[in-house]
Amino acid sequence: MTIRARLTLVYGGLFLLAGTVLLGVTYALTAGRLSGGTNTIFGSGGTVEGQTPSVTPPPLGDRQLVDHVTRVARHDVLGSLLAQGTIALAVVGAAAIALGWLIAGRLLQPLDRMTETARRIADAPAADRGLHERIGLSGPHDELKRLADTFDLMLERLDRSFDGQRRFIANASHELRTPLTLNRALVEVAVHRRAAPPEVRQLGETLLEINARHERLIDGLLMLARAEPEVTERSYVDLADVVEHAISRLESGAVAVHADPGEAPAAGDPVLLERLVQNLVENGVRHNVPDGGWVRVTSGTLADGSARVVVSNTGPVVRPYEVPALFEPFRRLRAERFSATAPGAGLGLSIVRSVARAHGGDVRAEPREKGGLDVTVVLPGPG
Repeated sequence: MTIRARLTLVYGGLFLLAGTVLLGVTYALTAGRLSGGTNTIFGSGGTVEGQTPSVTPPPLGDRQLVDHVTRVARHDVLGSLLAQGTIALAVVGAAAIALGWLIAGRLLQPLDRMTETARRIADAPAADRGLHERIGLSGPHDELKRLADTFDLMLERLDRSFDGQRRFIANASHELRTPLTLNRALVEVAVHRRAAPPEVRQLGETLLEINARHERLIDGLLMLARAEPEVTERSYVDLADVVEHAISRLESGAVAVHADPGEAPAAGDPVLLERLVQNLVENGVRHNVPDGGWVRVTSGTLADGSARVVVSNTGPVVRPYEVPALFEPFRRLRAERFSATAPGAGLGLSIVRSVARAHGGDVRAEPREKGGLDVTVVLPGPG
């Protein structure tokens, strides 16, 4: 039972209990008054006690008749009092229960408002996407007002914490790009010297590969920090054009890439949406089988007007319980997870999910029976 229902039952139960006690006391007092009515009037000797009789007492036979009539009248009065009092108590009790239901709902409105705000934050596509909301409860400074203010203070601190984390990642990544670029330039100069021995060249190539991987990691962190906030400025984008452009820039190697770009209008940041598709295609090519692998990219529009991009590929077998971890930063599949030479930075699908949610959409992945994934991105239409 809800708190509102329990409060209503408590209000109604207390009212009915008080009404029943009141009716019982009234019944007892009335019965006592009527039972002593004859003696009060006539006294034990048939006169008003302590006074000279002003009325001649009736004869004995008439006195018995009066007593009989008095008993009948007393029974009728008490029966009528009990019946009408019970009806009145039931009617007023029903009205009190209805009024208690309305009052309980009125008193619990601030609690319902807090519950709705907490539900919206919990249902946000990203954990920190709804932390900017506040309850902002107004009214008397009672227990509910203090609870709402405490909840708002907690949300404000969490929001500042997540914003500070994003700013730190963005600033640290930006600061690291300069030394990495300088390192690459110095290594390239040392490698491409004519007098450089083969050992130095081989070491330089290895260092360049490591430096390139670090640069991809930094670029991924910057993109992830940029994609976290919700996109406010949007423009018309056809995902079919984005798919064609991403595939034209792809170096697939031995992996065959097939594209079926159908019209898929959406609204968003073109740069972020291009990075979304590019990451999906690159992941499909990178995490594939050595021979005979393929990647298929399709785009289109759903019945509700949403835009959809599906990227399917061959590759290692992925267990269903491993799919959620693939969207976490720096998480890789099994053996690649602890490999320093693993391709990529482990941010590809994390960036895809962040970009999709920043545009009000979402992404899901389903393992294929013979290996690989079917990754589907759904974005709201331009309307």
